[in-house]
Amino acid sequence: MSDKREDGLNVVVVTFEQDSEAYEALTSLKELDSQGQVELRAAAVVVRDDDGKVLIKDEVGETYGVATATGGIIGLLIGIIGGPLGVLIGGATGLMAGSLYDLDEEFDTRSALSQISHSVKVGHTALVAEVSEPSPEVLDSDMARLSGKVFRRPVHEVEAEIAAAQEAQQIAAGDARKRLHKERHEQHQKEIDAKIEELKAKLPHKKEAPAQST
Repeated sequence: MSDKREDGLNVVVVTFEQDSEAYEALTSLKELDSQGQVELRAAAVVVRDDDGKVLIKDEVGETYGVATATGGIIGLLIGIIGGPLGVLIGGATGLMAGSLYDLDEEFDTRSALSQISHSVKVGHTALVAEVSEPSPEVLDSDMARLSGKVFRRPVHEVEAEIAAAQEAQQIAAGDARKRLHKERHEQHQKEIDAKIEELKAKLPHKKEAPAQST
């Protein structure tokens, strides 16, 4: 089996003060790729809506002009951070529960998925990309020109966490089904018991025999 730990292969998330800069950053990233300064595998401009979902606004894959970014690691990543698990690992619960992602809440700084999820804030665009970069300073400098803040983690770390997260979701789903079945059974038994008691109450009662006089 080949070793996936390719040096310099990273998942990069860039956040911006102005949303329009995310689109400019995507264009700039493609230019760096054409110049051979980085190798762009896939990228997407995303925004998190008020319900916590992550929406793709623009994307590129290894072949420009073909929307393939969502078919690889970037697509899996967006699916994770934009789903229910992303709500949990992001350290916030979204508007539906009365909280915003851009509140400074505590979150797991050791987790790549947690940091990425927390970076993609409600109502703001971000650039998410898979890049091979021999020199990280090149991308950092280019994104700084657009007031972009860069966060990166090795692809193999992100892949490992995605695999673990998906396994955890499956286990949680199985546990949830078991619990629902148990509660449904318990509720059903309570209804049965209540019906039996109701039927018992309708049965004719024996009249007590009159006491005999001595």
